[in-house]
Amino acid sequence: MNSLTPQACTGLDDIRAEIDQIDQAMIRLIGTRRQYVMAAARFKTDPTAVGAPERFKTMLEKRRQWATENGVHPDLIEKLYSDLVHHFIKEEMQHWQALQAS
Repeated sequence: MNSLTPQACTGLDDIRAEIDQIDQAMIRLIGTRRQYVMAAARFKTDPTAVGAPERFKTMLEKRRQWATENGVHPDLIEKLYSDLVHHFIKEEMQHWQALQAS
C-alpha cells in the first residue's frame, strides 16, 4: 500500500501522499464492511437482531483492545466505530425492513 515508511519521507508532500493512500484504502475497506453489513440483513430475524446490542458492546471492547495493541487511543477508536456502526445499523434496518416487505 504505502511506498514510503514515515522515516523515509523527505518532506510534507511525501507524508501527505502516504496519508492520502492510507485514507483511500481505509475508505475502500469501510465500503467493503458496509457490503457485509447489508448482506447480514438477510439473516436477521427481527429489529433487535439488526441492532444486536450485545454484539455492539463486545465489538467495541475488542476494537478498544486492538487500538491499545496498536498504539492508538482507545477512546478515539471507540468513537469512530460507534459512529460508523450506528450509521450502518440505520442503513441495515432500512434494508432489513425492505426485505421484510418484499
